[in-house]
Amino acid sequence: MNFGPWTLEQDGPLAVLTISKPPLNLFDREVDEGLHAAIQHVGTECPRGLLLRADGRVWTGGVDVNVFKGLDPDGGGELWRRGFELVQRIEDLPFPVIFAAHALCLTWGLEIALACDLLVAAEGAQFGLVEVRVGLTPSMGGPQRMAERAGPARAREFVMTGDLYPASTLRDWGVVNMVWPDAEFEERSRELARRLANGPTVAHAATKRIIQAQKEGGARAADAIVPELSGALFATEDLKNAVDSFLTEGPGKATYVGR
Repeated sequence: MNFGPWTLEQDGPLAVLTISKPPLNLFDREVDEGLHAAIQHVGTECPRGLLLRADGRVWTGGVDVNVFKGLDPDGGGELWRRGFELVQRIEDLPFPVIFAAHALCLTWGLEIALACDLLVAAEGAQFGLVEVRVGLTPSMGGPQRMAERAGPARAREFVMTGDLYPASTLRDWGVVNMVWPDAEFEERSRELARRLANGPTVAHAATKRIIQAQKEGGARAADAIVPELSGALFATEDLKNAVDSFLTEGPGKATYVGR
């Protein structure tokens, strides 16, 4: 299924969304509209996992600067409001979302990545929020989500310098979850995404809501919603089947159906 330059395929319970707009996968109206439509579709269809990836020699070289030409404050504000609608919709998807960065990933691509549950990278990947080069600050959630993962001092450094950082540095900062050799990256990132998609979907959704509550209100806010969320898991087929499997076959043998 195609959404402009985006292709959506199904790999078992895993949805795989790929951008291919050579040579640089630059953000423009077509990329924006396609991604909005694809995420809306995925949210309606509810697979058990989503892998975001790119074809080509870069994940993205950033934004087609023609997008900014002629914008006034009202137009700029509307552009960013639309961006937050997308970022927050990705965050709210009720299943694991994995972003796989195989190469250079700038500006909007990294801001999308920071909205995903896991960000994995190839050893050769590089990242940057380079909006400072055109007199902007990243405005689709990059600074604040970088601060969540790396802390405010690192976020200021990252955004204000506009420098490029290797995957290994962002792993050390807690921004990137895992780094794998370039030659193994495609296989290993997809393998991880499949494993999460084959897991207990409803429990993963509860995990996401608990962590989001902690981010917004602290540990006590998360504590307040755990009894209802985790209590409800005892009604799921996944938990019942997994408990039976554990008692009869031992740990790690359960299969999950996402219910």
